[in-house]
Amino acid sequence: MSLESEDPRRRRLLDDPLAIRAMAHPVRLDLQALLGKEGPLTAADAARRLGISQALASHHLRQLAKYDFVEPAPGKDNRERPWRLVSTSQTWRSARLTSEGAAAADILEQLIAERALNNLTDWQQRRRTEPDVLVENSGISHTGIYLTAEELAELEEQIGSLLQRYVDERPIDDKSTRPPGSRLVDITRIISVLPEETAPPPEEDA
Repeated sequence: MSLESEDPRRRRLLDDPLAIRAMAHPVRLDLQALLGKEGPLTAADAARRLGISQALASHHLRQLAKYDFVEPAPGKDNRERPWRLVSTSQTWRSARLTSEGAAAADILEQLIAERALNNLTDWQQRRRTEPDVLVENSGISHTGIYLTAEELAELEEQIGSLLQRYVDERPIDDKSTRPPGSRLVDITRIISVLPEETAPPPEEDA
């Protein structure tokens, strides 16, 4: 049994536009990423790591908790109040079925794309000092192919299945599941479907 399947909340289907909009904030995405990397943290610890005020970290953690993205975790004593992730993976595909959901998903995806671009820029500045195997298997690859809608769905399912194995075996916030020597890898897949080609108008006889 996968570690994530033990708690159905670990995978979350986001279909509420309000929840998606609550998640679509740079500081809140930073907080979730930090809790995934470090595990449970207090607002004070999170604030120090992100370089923001404790009040700001507390505010955004409470907003994330309001929409069930984070929750209080057991502390070392009654004074310590750490937070932990509720869900470690989310999908919002069904939200696109409504105009409000689609608009919220657009905002969230744009923020995620911006974060991915920032991560790429940072990696480009550091990769000269990294092992060759990491350099050779990272960065941007680009492929343009003609697919039917059914073929695109099949391809996406196959790629998702490959990634889901590791998502299940190694929940992002569970340090005990990380193999020795493993590194946090950011994988953001952008799939764009280009407009249909239109046939040129027939030439008129002179």
